Amino acid sequence: MADIKHFDPDATLETVLRLFWKQGVAATGVQDIVNATGLNRSSLYATYGGKQQLYLAALNRYLATRSLPAFRRIAEDERGLPAAADFFHGLISVRTSGEHARWGCLVANAHTGAQSDDPEVRAVLDRHHQELCGAMRSALETAQRGGQLAASVDPAAAAEVLALLAYGVNMRSRAGGDARSLSRTVDAALDSIRNPD
Repeated sequence: MADIKHFDPDATLETVLRLFWKQGVAATGVQDIVNATGLNRSSLYATYGGKQQLYLAALNRYLATRSLPAFRRIAEDERGLPAAADFFHGLISVRTSGEHARWGCLVANAHTGAQSDDPEVRAVLDRHHQELCGAMRSALETAQRGGQLAASVDPAAAAEVLALLAYGVNMRSRAGGDARSLSRTVDAALDSIRNPD
């Protein structure tokens, strides 16, 4: 077993993040974490605290390294609706093929777990939602300025709808939803707010 002084806490947290992400927090025990990281329990507890603290650290890492960079790209993209479409089609691709297929999103998965009642976990989930909605709203406001949105569309309200759609893509893909049906749903949602002219 690795000694507490001879391991990389950052790499270890990434391993734990992937474990929670793939298996779910409820299905991941401390012994699973010990087995995956090669650390003994005392080293884990001394560095991170208990399982709940590890989970919270993993959620924060996921938000910082995966979610926020993706949201930033949407918010800064000047193409409007094509930026939102690219986000969704990239999300669908990652969730239905490759290494992370059927893993869903660690943060979206957290919404359905008992841990979501924890105030610190809830704060991460709320921040994720606010950042996602903010990014979608930026894309939709750009789309509105470019005449891409139907006149009746409120960018703030539509951003909430698209955020919920992103959660749905994550949850449905984890349950085995296929890329084609998810893409059809996303395209229909975006078409419903598009300027028909």
